[in-house]
Amino acid sequence: MTKHDGRTGEMPFLDHLEELRYRLLWSLGALVVLTIAAFTIVSRYDVIGLLAQPIEPYLANGKLIFTGPADSFTIVMKVSFAIGIVAAAPVIGYHIWMFLAPALHPHEKRVVMPVLLGATGLFATGVYLAVRWVLPAMFGFLLTFQSDSLEQMISAREYFSFAVSMGLACGATFQLPIVIVALTALGLVTPKVLMKYRRHAAVGSIVAAAIITPGDVLLVTAMLGVPLYLLYEISIVLSWFVYRRKQRKARDRDNSAAESIGGAST
Repeated sequence: MTKHDGRTGEMPFLDHLEELRYRLLWSLGALVVLTIAAFTIVSRYDVIGLLAQPIEPYLANGKLIFTGPADSFTIVMKVSFAIGIVAAAPVIGYHIWMFLAPALHPHEKRVVMPVLLGATGLFATGVYLAVRWVLPAMFGFLLTFQSDSLEQMISAREYFSFAVSMGLACGATFQLPIVIVALTALGLVTPKVLMKYRRHAAVGSIVAAAIITPGDVLLVTAMLGVPLYLLYEISIVLSWFVYRRKQRKARDRDNSAAESIGGAST
């Protein structure tokens, strides 16, 4: 798909637009196909029951309620779309990379594929932990405040809207280590800079957790804010590994160049 002007070696503007249209169509097609596949799986197997497990122990009869005739279909569609986004993320990332690849240097191109694979794995990990740990812990705290004057009736629409949003948010926040590793590999940040802004990262983690979590319960905010900051600390460690590897390669290149110059002078 990549076309270049023979005189300048650069892709003409109209070819850029054609390339962008091609990549967008492939990305949209992947999202649609994978969402349909997810809809088939969610409809055929009890995926809804699996995702409802975090709140089931706190329900009076063990089941969520729905009040609208289209609620069950809307819930299945919302869950299917969320699964489709997660499944299509590698394809979308690949086409973004293919569109940007002609403008990247060779060392930048080598970074992209590991970043895409790592980002996909971390996103899936974030979603899994949201369902298995974050949501049960939140409900275990929030739904313990009961009163004889109040009857708990949680609708399926409200629960799945909250659960899907929380899962996608946790998946997105788990991208922090891979983003920082990529920036380090590209030479845009260093571990020393990351260590310098630790206090800012701590405040930012709490602010991000307060935005993601519902209400103004400080304990729930801390439950997400602390893991976010731990991800930042993990990112610093990973950044050190990448930074030292880059320095070692740079020293090897310098030594090889010095040896070549020394051999030529003799």
